[in-house]
Amino acid sequence: MIDETFWEPRFIAFLDSREAQHDAAHDREHLRRVVANARRLAVAENADLTVVLPAAWLHDCVSVPKDSLQRPFASTMAATAASSFLTWSGYPPFRIPAIAHAIMAHSFTANIAPLTIEARVVQDADRLDALGAIGLARCLMLNGQLGRPLYDPAEPFPTERPADDTLSAIDHFYTKLLGLAATMTTAAGKAEAERRTVFLTQFLQQLSEELGVALPQPQVDTR
Repeated sequence: MIDETFWEPRFIAFLDSREAQHDAAHDREHLRRVVANARRLAVAENADLTVVLPAAWLHDCVSVPKDSLQRPFASTMAATAASSFLTWSGYPPFRIPAIAHAIMAHSFTANIAPLTIEARVVQDADRLDALGAIGLARCLMLNGQLGRPLYDPAEPFPTERPADDTLSAIDHFYTKLLGLAATMTTAAGKAEAERRTVFLTQFLQQLSEELGVALPQPQVDTR
């Protein structure tokens, strides 16, 4: 078992020492929620917390802007930084490769397959934070920071055109969010993702009614 009272303050101190580059959707509370999600999923899936918890805490220890060309490499960069920190801190060395893999595989953009139950737990825990009420709020906050509107006035929902999440926040639902439940790789993660996705679809239905525009059939990217 991991001694959380010993290691958690060290994880936080390491994160505090890093240059602050987090966007609006990847703040410290995001990390705390991912850790909480990961702990619950790890218990449900019988995953090793000595791998899951460090990976969850450190998965975003290297921050790359959402619209940067380096974004697909952020999780690999984070895994390298986390491995160096854990080695220097005296974390059990035989756990570090599994932690690094879980960090690398958590990223949607990197598209790295999780090969262990611990990596699957961390990936699902991170993706759950993109769904439900929290996920909706994070999506709107980040798109506001990036200067993107809520919807395209010419066509609020991508019915006659391909979804393009560089265009609006609503398009991000169709390029990513509505397809996340299908990408979950643990039973507990999938059940929770499906529950949270219902909330997102209810939001879209309410928005469509207020705008007087029909919803399209979801065409989502589940890669």
